[in-house]
Amino acid sequence: MTIRDVLSASPPGAGIPRRTDSVGKPPGLHGHGPSIVVTAAGTGFGVIVLMMTHVLSQAVEADPVTGPSSTVGVLLTMAAIVFVVIATVVGAIVTTNTFASIVQSRVRTIALMRLLGSSARGLRRSFLREGLLVGAMGSGLGALLGLGSSLVLTRGLIAGGVLPPLPYGFFDGSLLLPVGGVVVATVSAGWAGSRTVLSVTPLQALGASEEMPAEEGRRPVRTGIALVGAAIGTATLVGGIVLGQSQILGVLVALVGGVVSLSGVVFGAHLFVPAILRLVGRMTNRSLPARLASANSSRHPEISTRSFVGILVGVALVATLSVGLATFRGLIIRAADADPTYYEGIDTMFRTTSLVAGGLVGFSILIAAVGLVNDLTMSVRRRRRELGLLRTLGLDVTQVRAMITVEAAQIAFASIILGTLLGIVYGWAGAQSLLGSIRSGGMIAPVVPPTLIAALLVVGTAVTVIAALAPARRATRTTPIEALRDA
Repeated sequence: MTIRDVLSASPPGAGIPRRTDSVGKPPGLHGHGPSIVVTAAGTGFGVIVLMMTHVLSQAVEADPVTGPSSTVGVLLTMAAIVFVVIATVVGAIVTTNTFASIVQSRVRTIALMRLLGSSARGLRRSFLREGLLVGAMGSGLGALLGLGSSLVLTRGLIAGGVLPPLPYGFFDGSLLLPVGGVVVATVSAGWAGSRTVLSVTPLQALGASEEMPAEEGRRPVRTGIALVGAAIGTATLVGGIVLGQSQILGVLVALVGGVVSLSGVVFGAHLFVPAILRLVGRMTNRSLPARLASANSSRHPEISTRSFVGILVGVALVATLSVGLATFRGLIIRAADADPTYYEGIDTMFRTTSLVAGGLVGFSILIAAVGLVNDLTMSVRRRRRELGLLRTLGLDVTQVRAMITVEAAQIAFASIILGTLLGIVYGWAGAQSLLGSIRSGGMIAPVVPPTLIAALLVVGTAVTVIAALAPARRATRTTPIEALRDA
């Protein structure tokens, strides 16, 4: 008897399962909580940046010292553009990772739907619709939060004497940029993250497959894009630094170079992340949970690479802002010492930029933590059978939790080191291309805050370990027999 015979002999609708995801709930927003949080944070931050820049521009114009000079207003506008683009790009990267994880968790459901006649492209279009829904909800929520936060922040700055009490105008047409940009970025991320739907075969529904076919070593297109992107991005970044010594528009060129080169690193992560994690694993290979954690990273390179990239982007963003702000301050101090009259009142702009940069640091920590928790949770869910087998072979609850925590710590350590190095380069390049052309500016060495690396290592590892607690508890909540039976 064929599948067609079974379905034709069943009551209408009884033979065709309702479309569900891997945990039996209808698809839609289920599993997209992290994506909504990231898109809302990105939109909210973009709205806050643009609104506060608009408010500060009005304050600068009303100031008798800085008002006649267009330098401060131009610098604020350029900084706002840079921050909004960074927030949108970083949110898109994390959202892409989230969509890819969700697709991985639905392999058997997707395969069953393929077996019943659904086309891969039709299923991928459903993920595109999910991306549009997530983007619309997240950007709408973020816009409301951004507007409310900006109003409260402005009133607080006026009450604290930072801003003069003026009848500020808050609404501007540019507020649509972060809203529309995040929606487009989320839809694009959903399309890119769901590309693996095309590789799910109907036969996977007949087995116990929980993963996509291995792709390592068979990605010539992706590898080529990564290498070309990294090369072009680096060259553009250098060009932006050189151009920034003569005109302020160099920062926009450097911004493009930074985004393209970072995208090249993200696309090419599969080329170097497994080797880095093997090296870190050998350095920490001192106990059974540590050895198993290292083996897991090598056995599941897609999951490990995705988690690595999520932390890398967040750490690189924090380091970029910290080093960029310190270098920015160094340039301003040197220029002000050489020409104090010209730079009178520049402290207002610096305090504002510091405030915005601090908010972006908090945003980067948020998205890194959200992305990491999501990836670890998906990893534990997909390895349910494997974890049940380890429990059957004698690992106790403490050892399983230690294995998951050590695996997360190994990924965090490696990604923090690389992210810090990238952040130092990007931060210096951003400050140099933005302020290299100002009066008495020029080239200076990168200014690295002395506590930056230590703080990133300590805070980053702590956040990672805390993020691993919930997935670790989930891994030990099910008995070994249930895990082996249900997987």
